[in-house]
Amino acid sequence: MVNSGSSTPKNRLMRWWESLTPPSRLLVIALAAPLAVLNAWAFSEIFAYFESLLVTVLAASLLAFLLNYPVSWLETLGIKRGLAALFVFLVALLLLFAIGVTLFPLVITQAQQLVSRLPEWFDSGRRQLIMLDHRLEDLNLPISLDGLIIQINDRLKGQLQVIASKSLNLTLNLAVFTVTKVLDVLLIIISTFYLLQHGREVWRSLIEWLPNKVQRSASNTLRLSFQNYFIGQIIIATCMASGLISLFILLKVPFGLLFGFTIGVMALVPFGGSVGIALVTLLVALRDIGLGVQVLAVAVVFQQLVENLLAPRIFGRVTGLNPFWVFISLLIGVRVGGLLGVIVAVPTAVVIKEALVEVRKARKDRNTVVTPSAELVQDV
Repeated sequence: MVNSGSSTPKNRLMRWWESLTPPSRLLVIALAAPLAVLNAWAFSEIFAYFESLLVTVLAASLLAFLLNYPVSWLETLGIKRGLAALFVFLVALLLLFAIGVTLFPLVITQAQQLVSRLPEWFDSGRRQLIMLDHRLEDLNLPISLDGLIIQINDRLKGQLQVIASKSLNLTLNLAVFTVTKVLDVLLIIISTFYLLQHGREVWRSLIEWLPNKVQRSASNTLRLSFQNYFIGQIIIATCMASGLISLFILLKVPFGLLFGFTIGVMALVPFGGSVGIALVTLLVALRDIGLGVQVLAVAVVFQQLVENLLAPRIFGRVTGLNPFWVFISLLIGVRVGGLLGVIVAVPTAVVIKEALVEVRKARKDRNTVVTPSAELVQDV
């Protein structure tokens, strides 16, 4: 019988892999795992060596990427790209300068006041727990808060004070400009303006290194992945910061501006908003447990409204990744690249996921057997 259809020939790597026995495959995986770890370590060292350069390039690329949207909109109105880029760039500089002059000093002032009042808040929290423990004893409930009181007095008090001091020092270090920081900022500003004008040419020159058949799909995947992630996180963080600052001021939460701003900044990273809410709730509860409960309820409800109603309606699903893989990608990012690694971890994971999906789809297409219908099969 003559077979009129056959499967597409497999590449050598697939044929070699399928020829191995299960124990041999396990041995290959066991040998490949240390190589993968070694490559990750080498990449981490290279990243640390060129960290300053990479931070400058990445910061300028992200800023240019975000500012490209109003520039493109102005182009649709008939304005030349050079003039549109200059206008958007100047407006962005003015906005950043206004925020730096008005909001940032207030946040630093409240952070300094918070650090100075933390000992008082810890004493207040201890007294509230002692009173609650006495009430539980009066009700003959088998619950003792002695261990928690000791933890607040010793370990928790020291840890939170260290965290607050480090955060304040980091904020002050960012606020105090040195010659190196000024040069870095100037390089980011110049690079951002250049990429706003010539970003398309730079992007095209990078994509051209890829094979012709994947250039378009790779370009779209990279653009959409980073676009959906960063725009979505910025929308969420902005809404969280502005909304919670207003709500905390209405509730007369002490340091409401600082707490709302902190949660908003932490919301730029997945799960960061939840961590920020937990930290703020703990701090406020030390001063007043009832107010801490109100802060927790208001912040959680507002966070759910923003993340589940506002963001999906505007941009749809931001990453398309399972939350477990988002968490794993963040851990890998912080281990390899620190803060910069956290920023790019999730969109990079999205790109890897899309690439694996395309590879699996191509493999299925290659392995598809064209089976002729019974009417076309003839005996020879």
